[in-house]
Amino acid sequence: QVQLVESGGGLVQAGGSLRLSCAASGRTFSSYSMGWFRQAPGKEREFVAAVDRIGGITSYADSVKGRFTISRDNAKNTVFLQMNGLKPEDTAVYYCAAGRWVGVTKQYNYDYWGQGTQVTVSS
Repeated sequence: QVQLVESGGGLVQAGGSLRLSCAASGRTFSSYSMGWFRQAPGKEREFVAAVDRIGGITSYADSVKGRFTISRDNAKNTVFLQMNGLKPEDTAVYYCAAGRWVGVTKQYNYDYWGQGTQVTVSS
């Protein structure tokens, strides 16, 4: 079992930055690839970014490529999402998830999910 708790969300102006964190419980954190997804009001949850078990391989949605950076610290059981150049369309609840490094853009490949953290970007 892995429990995930996101933090770091908030209200920021367009062009600003936020750093999301996702803390994992348990001793098996490094066994999982980690992903970030987001869900805007009235829209389906969508893939944002993923990182493999050791942090050597990453994947990003086209909409955030070049602005967001995913990273992880296995010693601290934490995965991060650094978000720069935020836009109003980035407003959503952001979720972290733990799963396998296969089909990382698909929600069904993730076994554990956090409760989400709200990110609001004002124009």
